[in-house]
Amino acid sequence: MTESATESVSESATTPRSEHCADVIVVGAGPAGSATAYHLAKSGLEVLLLEKTAFPREKVCGDGLTPRATKQLISMGIDISEEAGWLRNKGLRIIGGGNRLQLDWPDLASYPDYGLVRKRDDFDEQLARQAQKAGARLYERCNVGAPVINELTGRIEGVQAKLGEEKTPVTFSAPIVVAADGNSTRLSLAMGLHRREDRPMGVAVRTYFTSPRHDDDYLESWLELWDRRGAQDRLLPGYGWIFGMGDGTSNVGLGVLNTSASFKELDWREILKAWCASMPADWGYTPENMTGPIRGAALPMAFNRQPHYTKGLLLVGDAGGLVNPFNGEGIAYAMESGSIAAEVILQAQARATYAQRELALQRYPKILKDTYGGYYSLGRAFVKLIGNPKVMQIAAQRGLTHPLLMRFTLKMLANLTDPTGGDAMDRIINGLSKVAPKA
Repeated sequence: MTESATESVSESATTPRSEHCADVIVVGAGPAGSATAYHLAKSGLEVLLLEKTAFPREKVCGDGLTPRATKQLISMGIDISEEAGWLRNKGLRIIGGGNRLQLDWPDLASYPDYGLVRKRDDFDEQLARQAQKAGARLYERCNVGAPVINELTGRIEGVQAKLGEEKTPVTFSAPIVVAADGNSTRLSLAMGLHRREDRPMGVAVRTYFTSPRHDDDYLESWLELWDRRGAQDRLLPGYGWIFGMGDGTSNVGLGVLNTSASFKELDWREILKAWCASMPADWGYTPENMTGPIRGAALPMAFNRQPHYTKGLLLVGDAGGLVNPFNGEGIAYAMESGSIAAEVILQAQARATYAQRELALQRYPKILKDTYGGYYSLGRAFVKLIGNPKVMQIAAQRGLTHPLLMRFTLKMLANLTDPTGGDAMDRIINGLSKVAPKA
């Protein structure tokens, strides 16, 4: 690049700002985008947070948060007290193979020993408002379209959008843009970043029921799904969950991986109905107690879109395929990647020249791979195994009779270990993650 081109890029950070100009644009106000915007704004950068819908808004999710996600909420200064509407959970109850095992979250130095539950339509708004309080400028009903590309450098320098109910055309400008626009991530696609077909993809479907089990203080995971409506019981692919919401309802859903032979053949909403029909009637998971429709969403896993940085654009959360392939958890990794991206951007902004800033930004994909790459590689091997429901059945029948083994499995699946020190389980899991390929 010529020196004049270098200067033309750096000038955008020093020219007078309008309300549509900033240091960083974050597209999408889900957990990843709001966390990114919060940490950037708190550190003094001018941030635009662009959300295509208006809060409160619906989002398909299990609504259950592990201690890993809880830690991120604490770091954002969110009030997670029961008085503020949060329901705490003690751990995970696992059911399968005729067995039932209740495991508390591990006692770790790095994470709290409790998780949380809150509906996503309210949860996401909490995070977005916290980013606003930190100084981010939030634009709701802001539908982002094409990126603004510098013809000389090929870098993204902003986005075009339609704002408000009137769909007023607006151009937002910034030298750095963060794609936090979810699995569909139109912004990433427009920048030439496509999904990797060799990475697992999950689908989650869920609904809500009024239920006496609404105040359960354990998240519940079913390793086997049975359709018991016919003359012969049928084992279904996938796993199920029941999360009490503390408000008179339960979130009941299931997840399935594209490694399952039945992934494209079955109607997963009907599978959910069949599973619910097999449950005890007094739990209330019947059609007349359903409080909303069955909704589904994709779960992009294990870095299914790369690179996570290119030409001024950083990918966070679902846009970068950050969902944990072991357990389908996305919120913790969305918020963590947002925090990591914010730190990288802050360091880049403090550099004196374009070349130095670019060098700092290019560290972002490496940090993500160093942090999650080995663990996600282990997860990709895991999902290939459990794509066969018979494998899941055998694992449930034999594994759940060994509480020590299941405590190890809980730590592995939820990625809950102390990175230094810890017990023997932590050292084994951390060691496996270090030696696994960081692809």
